[in-house]
Amino acid sequence: MVTGRFRKQRQQPLLVSLQTTGERGGAEYANVDLLAALQRRGHAVLLATNLGQLAAGTDLPVEVVSLGPKLNRRSVIPLLLAAPWLLYRCARLLARLQPDVLLLHFKKEQLLCALLPRRLTGRIVWAEWGPVPRQLRRGLPRLLFAAASRRAEAVVAVSPGTARSLLEAGVEAERVTVVPNLVDPARIRRDPAARDRIRAGWGVGERTCVIGCISRFQRKKRNDVLIDAMVLLQGEDAILVLAGEGEELPALQRRAAPLGDRVRFHPNVRGHAVEFLSACDLLAFAPSPTEGEPRVIVMAQLVGLPVVATAPEGAVDLVDGAGVIAEPPNDPHAVAVALGAYVNDPKRRTVEGEQARRLREQSHDPERNLRALERALGMVLDEERL
Repeated sequence: MVTGRFRKQRQQPLLVSLQTTGERGGAEYANVDLLAALQRRGHAVLLATNLGQLAAGTDLPVEVVSLGPKLNRRSVIPLLLAAPWLLYRCARLLARLQPDVLLLHFKKEQLLCALLPRRLTGRIVWAEWGPVPRQLRRGLPRLLFAAASRRAEAVVAVSPGTARSLLEAGVEAERVTVVPNLVDPARIRRDPAARDRIRAGWGVGERTCVIGCISRFQRKKRNDVLIDAMVLLQGEDAILVLAGEGEELPALQRRAAPLGDRVRFHPNVRGHAVEFLSACDLLAFAPSPTEGEPRVIVMAQLVGLPVVATAPEGAVDLVDGAGVIAEPPNDPHAVAVALGAYVNDPKRRTVEGEQARRLREQSHDPERNLRALERALGMVLDEERL
């Protein structure tokens, strides 16, 4: 990772990915993996962000920039008041970086950069990592969002559900391309040695069903439902291991305390997710309302795990035939029933886990998806490959 003040030196087209954020979540890390894949492909890329540590462990050049909080209900008024200053900062940044392609991820940057001339922005492409918020799909916000989208020459949606929400928000269909998260199935497989080592550290044998959950611990992700479901699974030979970080961690730990070792907490597994998932028998997924294509589901399925989701967001396009979505959503009783069915049926876990891997090998062919991404970005290196 290189940080500091970047100056364009290469003659080939430069992709600048502008992504300022207040958290280290799935979209942020998916963007880093996207850029790293393009860099390995031979493209010139740069990550402009306020969280330079997102690129730790990579060779990505990073330009540190702060543009205030993400756009949401609480921040909309302060951001409107600061808009002229933020627009000036964006303009100065882009004048120095001289991007040929500007990749924008979040609504604040998308709306701001729509006001800047092409000589500063280059070709604008949007990356949408989850459904467009419902408040942007109606009324005046929809009109503003749709107008801004016309500056984007392409909009890359991470899932069919995300693409549908873009159309509802007024984005023209011909601009939208669905490209799943960039993962390489050949590099993501169950690691038997890691499974034995990690389970030994947890003190559990092969007969115990380990329900794994990798998550950002925040209120909009209903990990509390998983803990409440474990209360209803008393007597079953199963444990829940929650891996992650976030402001809700202390509250979740207090909620789980009466369950003792049946619910455990594990640090963030960034860089070690495959090893962690290899130690599990089942993935539990508690989505936020704006999930696109959760990488954790894709990775778990490639490891060979079925999935139990507490709600459909982000899971509905992935778990068909290889998991269950609780109904009604976020209901501890429904989640407990779904978990219990897998806890008591190891053969079902195996059969559906194998099916899950086959599905993701088909949907996440890395060469096909990289080509689709390059076409959307307008950065194809070798036309003959297409």
